[in-house]
Amino acid sequence: MRPILIVALLLPMPAAAFMARNGMTVTQAGPTEIAVAYQARREDTDYWCAAGDFAQRALGQPGKARIWRATPKPRKAGQGIVFTLDPARKAEGAGLSEFGSGPRDGSLPLGMAVGNYCRRDIPFWRD
Repeated sequence: MRPILIVALLLPMPAAAFMARNGMTVTQAGPTEIAVAYQARREDTDYWCAAGDFAQRALGQPGKARIWRATPKPRKAGQGIVFTLDPARKAEGAGLSEFGSGPRDGSLPLGMAVGNYCRRDIPFWRD
């Protein structure tokens, strides 16, 4: 076995960690909660992308399912963001303001979170 692989296997990883298509680490934080780990120099929309990607690919949710931010604003320095699939668990005033169809409750359909915010032209290791 190569030494680099051995070292990588020894590094701590969150249980059931998921790597979103934008390179962010996501874990399931509860039955309906999705935790996106903090990553420096990332925009809020990058967190929405990661949460939506996890909900679709890991949890099998359809693109029309909605997601809300559960972590209140403002988030503290170095803190990730928790999202929820349960509207009763949303943080008031912490969602996105989107124009278009659908409820104006700060939620986004998963398909929109992934389709609009998972930018493929920017590498996930952004400097």
